[in-house]
Amino acid sequence: MSAKHIARISIRQWFTLLSLLFLSQLFSPSLHAQLNDAFNDPFANEPQFLEVDQAFAFDFNQQGDQLHLSFTIADGYYLYKKQFQYVAKEAEIGTPSYPDGVMIEDEFFGESEVFYNGVTITVPIESANADGIVKVRYQGCADAGLCYPPTVKVVYLSEVGVASSGNADDSDTPVSEQFSLAEQLINKDNLPLTLALFFALGIGLAFTPCVFPMYPIVSGIVIGQGKPKTTSHAFWLTFVYVQGMAITYSLLGLVVAVAGAQFQAALQHPVVLGVFIVLFVTLAVALFGGFEIQLPAKYQEKLTHMSNNQTPGSFVGVFIMGVLSGLIASPCTTAPLTGILLFIAQTGDMTLGFISLYLLSIGMGVPLILFGMTGGKLLPKAGNWMNVVKVTFGFMMLAVAIVFIERLWNSPYSDFLWAALGFGLFGYYWATNRSTPNSLAKLLRAVLVAVGIMGSAGLAYQAGVNTGLWGEKAQHPEFVIARDLSDLQNKVAAANAEGKTVMVDLYADWCVACKEFEKYTFPQANVVDALSNTVWMQMDLTDNTPERQEMFDSFNIYGLPTILFFDTKGNELTQARVTGFMDADTFSAHINKTVNGKAAQ
Repeated sequence: MSAKHIARISIRQWFTLLSLLFLSQLFSPSLHAQLNDAFNDPFANEPQFLEVDQAFAFDFNQQGDQLHLSFTIADGYYLYKKQFQYVAKEAEIGTPSYPDGVMIEDEFFGESEVFYNGVTITVPIESANADGIVKVRYQGCADAGLCYPPTVKVVYLSEVGVASSGNADDSDTPVSEQFSLAEQLINKDNLPLTLALFFALGIGLAFTPCVFPMYPIVSGIVIGQGKPKTTSHAFWLTFVYVQGMAITYSLLGLVVAVAGAQFQAALQHPVVLGVFIVLFVTLAVALFGGFEIQLPAKYQEKLTHMSNNQTPGSFVGVFIMGVLSGLIASPCTTAPLTGILLFIAQTGDMTLGFISLYLLSIGMGVPLILFGMTGGKLLPKAGNWMNVVKVTFGFMMLAVAIVFIERLWNSPYSDFLWAALGFGLFGYYWATNRSTPNSLAKLLRAVLVAVGIMGSAGLAYQAGVNTGLWGEKAQHPEFVIARDLSDLQNKVAAANAEGKTVMVDLYADWCVACKEFEKYTFPQANVVDALSNTVWMQMDLTDNTPERQEMFDSFNIYGLPTILFFDTKGNELTQARVTGFMDADTFSAHINKTVNGKAAQ
């Protein structure tokens, strides 16, 4: 995803980063690029886009019953995994296999897996006649903001086996890409960072108020009544104990990942999303102290009894105690652990499920290992700060719930939920910090909390502006719709008869930057003012129809968004054509310079 895209969604994403630190991806807009935009000619570095076959060079190779489709992808361009579709005629094909892609996030289509640099797809051929073909449909975009229309390539097959019938088999096997919180927050392109965040989360869980005080007790159970022979011996005893706990949690992650693979396709259903929302809110209430989630008392007693009967100080006994301790979930860890298991269930990735829970468990065991080796000398003292950690986890659960809510309720009003979450989180921090003794650290915390509260207020204000609650909502003139090339020409001529220029917005539902123009650029006052003597016209090119192809061929259009401008004589101002996204200031300056003949303001 380009820095320009990230900048337009940074308010919500940065807040998610704060409250979901253990899961979110680290990113930031390019400050250097912004400074260049501020001090240089905004049109000097306008990107030049490649033709679709140059951006995505296609090749194929059939080896027996395996068809390999290869795409060499130019720098700064990517292909959507979910847009690959296949139709076989005089042949039967199986389910294509893909390598792992890169997860990107945009405001309109949610998370999407894409391929950069290149990708090779393997399509199994179950049978094919000598004249069998496979049609491959794909679509990609440029990071700079241009989306190409869907493209179809025809692959002619060599005979494989015997075709099941002489009829064409239009077996279309598109890849469905449902919303997945896990896919949104895991950066598979930088998996070590993601796993490091799981490890850090485990350390955080270890410092919750009902876990940390147990370490002296657990250390005594593990090591025994007498002292260990050496510090090294104490380390290995506690390490083996932690391994037992880690293996238990990891197997639990493996089980839910396997189960998750069975219902992953249903996770987009409103009922399922609604259940997740309720679950995460419930987990948040538990972390806020509303109630406790734990095993029934009789099961806890049985597991505790089994643990106490193991031989302290022996590696086998210590390992078994670790396994049993992993099954005795404490009230402080059950809620976040349940949330993490729900998270892993969505991936359907058994390897990720196992490794993530393993590193989480190792993180939880680090304080125990330090306590066993040093007698607690290296660990901080227990205090109210542990309650702050616990409550912070509760706000994390609410943030996850809001992410799910936005999948059910695509509305600018959802920004008020994020603002409310910010007020709640930083309000809690303010109240907690106020009760601490005066110090430089307290002052620094107060400054950070004040920044957080002001940021939440700014988000609430912006949400009010976007929804029209604070005064009139920014709007632009209504578009005149052109159905096809002939209709466009007639309506341009009608506008010219009134002495007006024409802007034609070529739009498609699959074009992310087209929607960004509609939300971020067109409604702004400086854009509306710059186009005051211009008729706003729009043509929908979503479907692959002859009318759409006629427009692409007539104006030599590579992809969308593309915005055309015509003067008062009906001639296209080719130097004014826009391909790719522009923000309101850049777009209005571009219009004044190339359409209105004014110097850029």
